[in-house]
Amino acid sequence: MDDTGFQRGQALLRRHLTDSPPSTFSLLGRDWDLLDGVFSPAQTPVTALFSTWLPYPAGGAFLEVGSGTGVTAVTAALSGCRAVTALDVSTAAVANTRLNVARHGVEDRVRVLHSDLFSALDPAEEFDLIYWNSNFAEAPDDFVNETDLHHAFFDPSYRTHRQFVEQAPAHLARGGRVMLGFSTIGNFALLKRFCAHAGLEPVVVRSESRQVDPATTLEFQLLELR
Repeated sequence: MDDTGFQRGQALLRRHLTDSPPSTFSLLGRDWDLLDGVFSPAQTPVTALFSTWLPYPAGGAFLEVGSGTGVTAVTAALSGCRAVTALDVSTAAVANTRLNVARHGVEDRVRVLHSDLFSALDPAEEFDLIYWNSNFAEAPDDFVNETDLHHAFFDPSYRTHRQFVEQAPAHLARGGRVMLGFSTIGNFALLKRFCAHAGLEPVVVRSESRQVDPATTLEFQLLELR
């Protein structure tokens, strides 16, 4: 386990818990609602970066795992996706995504479901692009995610990453793509082992270093699991 990644995840969680983010924020030229207990995209650059970088399938079907506030799902709908499905294990995040879907008038194109990874989907459902901005801070095996916000940051022993790698390909349409929002504080070596077992290879398609606090600069990576 990468102790540095876990420690940096803890520091970011503390910022979320102590900074009391406002109930609305601006990102990507739009205003958004933020509910209590939901990861704030205004606290780090990851949501803005990945939402800008994603190759949304115009006229196609887009699936987001872990939709949070709904920024990426709404952006996908406004970028020409015919159908968008947004999933989240957090009931607060599901409510937050629905709030922003309504705020930006894309209810006709975006479906929001409460789901632990792909559990709420019909097994036969397929998508042109499957995306997850993952909780890439690996936590110890005995670490307990006590709240929904903990789930947004930590994946003990990368159990959820393993399930995502194993299950995502079953929901891909012909020619579809699987992408993962990641960072250099994540355990890339372990992710690569999971991918190899599933017959996949994680490839960095875009990356950028950003300063996340006065003492820390991180590299954020958009991976494609090919």
